[in-house]
Amino acid sequence: MNTPDESIPLKSKGTNGDKKCDKKFQNAQKFVYITTFIAYAMSHFARKSYTTVKKQMRMEADFSPELFSRLDTGFMFSYAVGSFFSGYLGDRLHPSTVVASGLVGSALCVFGLVVGIWLDLLKKNMMIGNIFFLAIWICHGVFQSTGGPVNTAIMGNWFDDTNRGFIFGTWTCHQYVGNIIAAIVTSLVLISPIAYWWSLVFSAIANFVWGALIYLYLPAKPSECAIQKDNDDMFDNDFDEDENGSAISFIDAIKIPAVALYALAFGFFKLVNYVLFFWLPYFLTRIFTPSTSTFISTLYDVGMMPGGIIVGVVSDLYGGRRACVIVSFLLMLCPLLFLFSKYSDVMPMPVMLILLGIMGILVGGPNNIISSAVAADLSSNPKLAHNTRSLGTVTGIINGSGSITAAIGLLFIGDIQTKYGWSTVWYLLIASTLLGCSLLVPTVYKEIFWHIEPITKEVFDMGFRYDSFDSTEAINVIRKSRRLEREKSSSSLQS
Repeated sequence: MNTPDESIPLKSKGTNGDKKCDKKFQNAQKFVYITTFIAYAMSHFARKSYTTVKKQMRMEADFSPELFSRLDTGFMFSYAVGSFFSGYLGDRLHPSTVVASGLVGSALCVFGLVVGIWLDLLKKNMMIGNIFFLAIWICHGVFQSTGGPVNTAIMGNWFDDTNRGFIFGTWTCHQYVGNIIAAIVTSLVLISPIAYWWSLVFSAIANFVWGALIYLYLPAKPSECAIQKDNDDMFDNDFDEDENGSAISFIDAIKIPAVALYALAFGFFKLVNYVLFFWLPYFLTRIFTPSTSTFISTLYDVGMMPGGIIVGVVSDLYGGRRACVIVSFLLMLCPLLFLFSKYSDVMPMPVMLILLGIMGILVGGPNNIISSAVAADLSSNPKLAHNTRSLGTVTGIINGSGSITAAIGLLFIGDIQTKYGWSTVWYLLIASTLLGCSLLVPTVYKEIFWHIEPITKEVFDMGFRYDSFDSTEAINVIRKSRRLEREKSSSSLQS
């Protein structure tokens, strides 16, 4: 039977005689939060910088729409496949090293893109140029894939399940911060007398510098800061195989309850997000001018930023029942998608702006939480016993599966829109949302009727009913029981 020490990652709270250790731990948590936040933002800085100068690359470097399509498709698939292996490596190698390698590798790939532009490869030899840029961008996708699984694993090492939804909800705003930085830098470059490719160079420099800082200074676990464990009030996460066993395999990770269902469901949810993200501006040009369409579509992005925070806070308030909240939010999305399929052509702009903002919250919230807080929840399953090195692998499986499903789905959106019209696309998104929600029904059922922390069996053995005992109270009971046992054992040894 698993004890709380084995199955529950606990936060260092310090004791009356150890306030200094507690303060040091809290300062380290803040440093890790900010450092990993910026690391992920840098990844998006590099991605977005490329998309913001596509027009200039088309006009000045002879990049064709077909080449852009190949680069985007190659990036998406390499990113998806890379997510599996990045999380796997993050659980086996030092996580900070993996994150640093990803940032430095991304910097080199972006700089390689610039070098190809400098050399006018496409003008000198179209075939060699296409092969060179495609190879560079496929590698870029692999390096970029380290950001999600491994940064999440580091965060999981430092933050327990207390307010996990809120913490990870705010943390997932990193991607939007990175996108905003890229947009600002590119705008400043384009209005300046310097060449457009400097926006790519700046993102490469930022990624390289931050990667070096991550490698030198980011502690991947509390013990690296010489923070001593305070009984059961300290994290159990470590990379010492003698303490926590070897990192789990893909098969073992998939066998963790609900991981496979979340991985499949996330694919359908991510498809909805990708379609709205990539195709919404184009869809709106049927009604508005290109500049107005771009402005209106940004309301969807704006809504996604607070979405993760809202879903995280609400799921925390409901005792970590994240599947219930995720499904509730996505079911509320379906009527809005139906309204767009029927009335988008005649919908007043203020109404459309409000609906897009709400849709951003309903889509972005679940997507952000599944790839962070939910993955952290699943990786702390009691079936892993002492083996706590699983978060990177679990996050990689969820992110990788979601990205592959979404990438495959995106390949057919253009043909569906052309042959059957936009109404069919909206109906497809509704069906995708409902299918994803249906995959989470077993998890929702368990959360409603059997929701209890990983110490469920021990609480049950103590005589408490599953459906009548609050999980927080259960944890407190078990912790107190364990503490009293240790104190009693210590007193016996001293006497």
